[in-house]
Amino acid sequence: MFRPKIPTMPTPTGLVSPPAVVQPTVVQTVQQPLAPVAPPARTTVQITPGTALAVIGAGTAVVLVVGTVLVSMLLATAVTAASVAVCALVIRSLMTSSAKRR
Repeated sequence: MFRPKIPTMPTPTGLVSPPAVVQPTVVQTVQQPLAPVAPPARTTVQITPGTALAVIGAGTAVVLVVGTVLVSMLLATAVTAASVAVCALVIRSLMTSSAKRR
């Protein structure tokens, strides 16, 4: 009952061809003298005042956006903690007042 039943391999039907035989091929390499390679030419980057201002503006925008996201996450955590604390105080007050009435 608890033994797995292993399926049997189905027998092929119709024409069965033998497996194809792969013949290895020989690759001949021809050694050619290497040509001297010139070092790549370095390109110089020209930073114009407009480009510098654009980079500074983009960096400032990124810092402001990341700061806003982090501050909003901190604020959400603080609000959640405060509301949990208020709920705990209310539940504690209700439990102590119901114990005094008995």
